[in-house]
Amino acid sequence: MAEKKLQTEMVGLPSKGLLYPEGSPLRNGSIEVKYMTAKEEDILTNQSYIKSGVVIDKLLQSLVVSPIDFNDILIGDKNAVLVAARVYGYGPHYVFNYTNPSTNEDEEVMIDLAQVQDKEIDESLIKTPGVNEFDFELPASKRKVTFKLLTQRDENNIQLDLKNQRKMKREAELTTRLKHTIVAIDGDKDKAAIKEFVDSELLAVDSRALRNYIKDVSPDVDLTFNFEGEDGTVVNNVQIPIGVTFFWPDLQV
Repeated sequence: MAEKKLQTEMVGLPSKGLLYPEGSPLRNGSIEVKYMTAKEEDILTNQSYIKSGVVIDKLLQSLVVSPIDFNDILIGDKNAVLVAARVYGYGPHYVFNYTNPSTNEDEEVMIDLAQVQDKEIDESLIKTPGVNEFDFELPASKRKVTFKLLTQRDENNIQLDLKNQRKMKREAELTTRLKHTIVAIDGDKDKAAIKEFVDSELLAVDSRALRNYIKDVSPDVDLTFNFEGEDGTVVNNVQIPIGVTFFWPDLQV
């Protein structure tokens, strides 16, 4: 029996593959993704996946055809695959409700996902091709921070740390993320030193500046829209809601 050929598309990555090491399948700057089938709809309705918050990741892992380790993918590149999977699966038109802040009433919004633009990486900021590291001088303390852009593996580790923190009745998401993001302080890569710096020495003004810079340099897709209300209210740069219903608006969860 002849092997059935999957219907697939190539999805370009906002990072262009430049931060992945030589030899990685992600290095070529694109990922092959298959069209959704009933199998993927089963994943979308899996209550165990939904409750544990992994349903989207399970879906994307099922759709990716390229021989990659899904945990290696940068979060911004993952978002590009997410949008492409939605377009190929259910079309580009995404309808959802947004609460008008002036009237406190829900209004229907339709986004054409085919028009979503990539925020590509600034190649001039890459220290070494294939190495996921960037430098930033903190404006107040003048300390030099070396940081990386988070991958799916990093995100999984962060969520595990936060889960353990919640068990102990404490949660520090901001500093936890920084500890996973920063790889060196003034060239010192000792993890204990980085933890001590984030917990005790990092000034609030420097923390904000670093987080804004990381956001600015991160390759991603622009998942924002400008809301125009029926009463004339305008709200710019509103985040497009992403969840199970992003793929299947009629899904009852």
